[in-house]
Amino acid sequence: MSRYQDELRKILRGTVRSSEPMSRHTSYRIGGPADIYVEPADCDDLSSAVSFANNEGLPVTVIGRGTNVLVRDGGVRGVVIATSGLKDLRFNGTDARAEAGVSLPGLVRQAIDRGLGGLEFAAGIPGSIGGAVTMNAGAHGGAVGNLLKSVLAVRPDGSLQELPGNECEFEYRSSVFRGGGTVVASALFSLTPGDPAGLREEVRDHLHQRRSTQPLGYPNAGSVFKNPSGGSAGRLIDLAGMKGLQVGMAQVSQQHANFIVNLGGATARDVQALIDKIRAAVWEKHGTVLDLEIDVVGEDLPTGTGGGSRWANSLSEGVGS
Repeated sequence: MSRYQDELRKILRGTVRSSEPMSRHTSYRIGGPADIYVEPADCDDLSSAVSFANNEGLPVTVIGRGTNVLVRDGGVRGVVIATSGLKDLRFNGTDARAEAGVSLPGLVRQAIDRGLGGLEFAAGIPGSIGGAVTMNAGAHGGAVGNLLKSVLAVRPDGSLQELPGNECEFEYRSSVFRGGGTVVASALFSLTPGDPAGLREEVRDHLHQRRSTQPLGYPNAGSVFKNPSGGSAGRLIDLAGMKGLQVGMAQVSQQHANFIVNLGGATARDVQALIDKIRAAVWEKHGTVLDLEIDVVGEDLPTGTGGGSRWANSLSEGVGS
């Protein structure tokens, strides 16, 4: 990997590191080392990193702020590209162009300061624009995909492509970008004029609800499972008696059953074991299969030094928010 690392340092202006602990870059504070960790400085850097890795046949994993991802204990092979350095945000009338590394709550705040509404539902979602677009993040009946005019994306060969919003295949917690090899570089939002005071009051209500219902005092990655059609994953998990269940230092939150929290020193193996137990219990109790909302990336440690989950191991690598 040293040759690839040296080449990337020559062509990129951003950060390039080897054997970077991913626990430093995920909200779970969990994860083994990335072979090569890259933080592009801008969209040109992002294009160069993506094209280089693909031309060299290196696996590519893209993350944003690491708020919707579990990195396995063995780390991530190939190149991890973190879009956190892409922070340009510009407003033009009621439109906002935000690069992938812009904080979603930050975009909400700046939009409201300009009297622009539409994104209030997203004030408590801690991820980046790139991750939010990729997984079509949503809450309180709203979703990011509903507000997008277009998305500027980097194709595997490094070329840029502007996709209209109606061609991004937005669905519940999914889009054409999730696991597809195309990386979000920036997004163009269409917002609506509104009264800043009223918009801020709506945001305060959403944040109050979040603080009162979610375990914000412990490292976590948000909702672990997608809500099944017509139901609530958290309610099904609670009714299956899983709330408070602990494996190692990972625990099904006492406050919200669809959150798994890191009590301090939890491993990905601990979290994966809880995922298995939850899925099995919900299937036995309700006959419902729960699908993961978080992305699970990387490799398990070798047998005998840490374990893996038969459920999580079956997942394809995705893009974290």
